[in-house]
Amino acid sequence: MLLRPYQEQLIGETRSLLREGVHSVLIQSPTGSGKTALTAHMLGSASERRMLSWFIVHRRELIKQSVETFNSVGVKHGIISAGFAADLTPHVQICSVGTLGRRLGKLPTPRMIVWDECHHIAAKSWSTIHAAYPDAIHIGLSATPCRLDGKGLGQWFASMVQGPSVAQLITDGWLSAFRIYAPKQPDLSHVHRVAGDYNRQELEAVMNKPSVTGDAISEYQRLTPGKRAILRTVSIEHSQAVAGQFRAAGIPSLHVDGNTSTDERDRAMASFRRGETLVLCNVDLFSEGVDVPAVEAAFDLRPTESLTLALQFWGRVLRMAEGKAHAVICDLAGNVFRHGFPDDDRAWSLEGRPKRERKAGEKEISVRTCGECFAALVSTAVDCRYCGFTFPIIPREVKRVDGELAEVDREAARADAKARIPEARSMAELVRLGQQMGYKNAGYWAMKVLNGRRAR
Repeated sequence: MLLRPYQEQLIGETRSLLREGVHSVLIQSPTGSGKTALTAHMLGSASERRMLSWFIVHRRELIKQSVETFNSVGVKHGIISAGFAADLTPHVQICSVGTLGRRLGKLPTPRMIVWDECHHIAAKSWSTIHAAYPDAIHIGLSATPCRLDGKGLGQWFASMVQGPSVAQLITDGWLSAFRIYAPKQPDLSHVHRVAGDYNRQELEAVMNKPSVTGDAISEYQRLTPGKRAILRTVSIEHSQAVAGQFRAAGIPSLHVDGNTSTDERDRAMASFRRGETLVLCNVDLFSEGVDVPAVEAAFDLRPTESLTLALQFWGRVLRMAEGKAHAVICDLAGNVFRHGFPDDDRAWSLEGRPKRERKAGEKEISVRTCGECFAALVSTAVDCRYCGFTFPIIPREVKRVDGELAEVDREAARADAKARIPEARSMAELVRLGQQMGYKNAGYWAMKVLNGRRAR
């Protein structure tokens, strides 16, 4: 099995820690960097030494995906999961969390356990399995080793090795370049938080509206017509409604969720891979781990305070594929304003991070929205790298008084700009007026003005 240079480095650093007596290591590496292939290499080596090893995943789609990867590199394995015939003969077993939880104490004790998407390990079903095997070597895999409550994963892992950044993988050609658009931000000022994230019922009331879905459909037709897209929603009802409206607009779309039968989910995924279904709507079913390289776009209709949920979903579309010039992320949830860009540098730690309470609607990241194409850009951008729109520079007007410079009365300038709002017809004109009135996010304000006019 031919590993990429950074995969070899990750394995080398992990083995060094194991030789030093560290028995629990977390490997951080971005979504799409090949963690399943890296696991197959590690467990294949362990199998050659007749070491019983488990690879634990938490969704059926990930079981099948892991089986395909292990088969492709010749790693013999069994499967411990409902719906699959058990074969405990191989030294490598691909296991589901749910099935293991029901069979604790009934299976041979593993010497090594590899945890896929290990940021979930604090969940009771996961931590119960972890506690049952204190003498095993535990290796965690995650692109986002953090928790919504801000607590770290140091309780379960003693050391962490960190892989390359998303930006580096894009530069080196291992991940796809991307374009991210934020045409609209929902008003969440009245949405409460439960356990650190937005209240689902209140969030659905905001996001499951024909106007929001209409924006998603129009942006799909504008940005990615005819391309395959995954679309994330707030709830099952929301996902079903969105899929139905896409179909009504003539765009082949399906909804799937955790309650969808396995056969139906398999058929939906197969249809999507073949390009017969163009938009696959779900809640969180395809937010983690699922590898569909040919998917070209992600439409995000679920606002979240979770950095993990944001990055994991966006990362679904960053895998390389033949003929894919770049991925498109359409953020109708405003998550880029909360969490930044997919390729921002981030410092990961097992120690966790202080949790800062943020007021509803408060933006944590400074992001600039293009007034022409709605691309999300860094706040320091002078022009849009996608459409070429040049952001207007508003000079500070000054007048000379007795040899000293004094600013023109700001309130008068704002009043003048406000009076000219009815005359502004284009997005660019409104953005300029918003900037003159002192709005920090003039693009967002301008969009609200335009949307209000359309709704009349």
